[in-house]
Amino acid sequence: MRALVVWCPDWPVVATGSTGALPAAVIARGGVQACNQAARGFGVTRGMRRRDAQSRCPGLTLFDANPERDVRAFEPVLAAVEALRPGVAPLRPGLLAIRAPGRFYGGEELAAATIAERLVEVGVRDVRIGIADDLFSAEQAARLAEIQDWRVVEEGGSAAFLAGLPVDVLATDSLPDSGDLVGLLRRLGLRTLGDLAALPARDVLTRFGAYGAKVHRLARGVDPVQPATRTPPPDLVSEVVFEPALVSVEAVSFSVRRTAERFVAELGERGLVCTALRVEAEADDAKRSLLSARSWVHSRWFGANDVVDRVHWQLQATPAGVLVGAPVGLVRFVPETVEPAAAHADGLWGGGTDELIDRGVARVQAMLGYDAVVVPVRQGGRSPASRQLLVPWGERPSAVRAPDLPWPGSMPSPAPSRVFAEPWATAVVGPAGQPVTVTDRGVVTAVPTRFHSGSGSGWQVIDTWAGPWPADEQWWDGSRGTAGMVARFQIVGVDGRAWLMRCDGGQWWTEASYD
Repeated sequence: MRALVVWCPDWPVVATGSTGALPAAVIARGGVQACNQAARGFGVTRGMRRRDAQSRCPGLTLFDANPERDVRAFEPVLAAVEALRPGVAPLRPGLLAIRAPGRFYGGEELAAATIAERLVEVGVRDVRIGIADDLFSAEQAARLAEIQDWRVVEEGGSAAFLAGLPVDVLATDSLPDSGDLVGLLRRLGLRTLGDLAALPARDVLTRFGAYGAKVHRLARGVDPVQPATRTPPPDLVSEVVFEPALVSVEAVSFSVRRTAERFVAELGERGLVCTALRVEAEADDAKRSLLSARSWVHSRWFGANDVVDRVHWQLQATPAGVLVGAPVGLVRFVPETVEPAAAHADGLWGGGTDELIDRGVARVQAMLGYDAVVVPVRQGGRSPASRQLLVPWGERPSAVRAPDLPWPGSMPSPAPSRVFAEPWATAVVGPAGQPVTVTDRGVVTAVPTRFHSGSGSGWQVIDTWAGPWPADEQWWDGSRGTAGMVARFQIVGVDGRAWLMRCDGGQWWTEASYD
């Protein structure tokens, strides 16, 4: 039983939609989880601290890690391979395995070429394939293959193929906690997998335990473990065809109701609910031209009435309720996100979001646009403005900075009651009217005595003040000079009003007020 492994390098970066032309990296726990080839050209590597990566590549585009995004983006790859060979085993996002279908395609190389061609058609440009007797050898063969190419290890040749590889190849995501073992093997003088495979199996088990014995079997190419294949997901897409085609939005909305009810019922039979739905409308022509397509997100889950409303609102955007271009010949419902129904069940004593409010807000969102209706979410940050994140209504926030982590230079409690969308330009002067600034060591050059808040009230005498709270931001950007030093002050005027001000490179700004 031969194994075929498909490897898509740098998948966390690919899943963000990055084209690869510009350096990009995915950050997790303050370090680089993955980076593309353009970033590696500047010296950025996995495991590097975020600050070090940005110092080496100031133009590096950073993305927060999102495992759910990686899984969603990898689903089309699994489906494409599954259409060619059932029994796909997803090892992790970016890596999958199947039984090598060499006999069906007339040879293992032809099978690899067919799979590579299919994945390129679905938009995966960097795909590499390895085929060997065991899963570990096939993965190493895939890592040695070129872009859109494959490497086949002949039958019975896994041990010879692995013998020349360094023991560093064991430090992969497929082998958790292997980093310490690799370091120990190198200290013992075992540089290659061949050196490790030459040791007696009994001695390896005695010295390294069960985990070391497993790694020893991998190095010998005799690992008997077969990947667990997944069951193909059910086809949850529903569509309705209109014969003859419909032109009126009201007619389309009325005609899709039964399909919407069946769509929701089929999900319910599987114990699922849809929280993200894509509605597509196609024209009644030979090419089935796409007239309208939009993804909708619900704060809870879509019922039949919600689905019909989305169809009506989506098509109602055209003048006079008539579609432009061609009559509608087909409407399709594609569930983009489904979740267990138990996760959205109402409590014993009621509660939950009011359905009428949901429908009203969804209607406003449909009229103004997906990003026009947003809700604030609290996150971590140094400034009051950076502590709030606006996300579209109904969308679950992702990439939110943890608020409970330490944020050096952040303001202490109490928080300001009003944060300005755009800071006001202001000024703070000392006893002799000289401008007050903060040195690169966080020292105030003069005692603040008067200020101008920028609110139109003119100059005021400072009653009391507190600070500075310095934060050295973007210190690696040499073009900023000392402008990376930002210091915040709490200033109270003689009228009793308190302000939060920021001194940034000699320029003062009013960020918030304490009402």
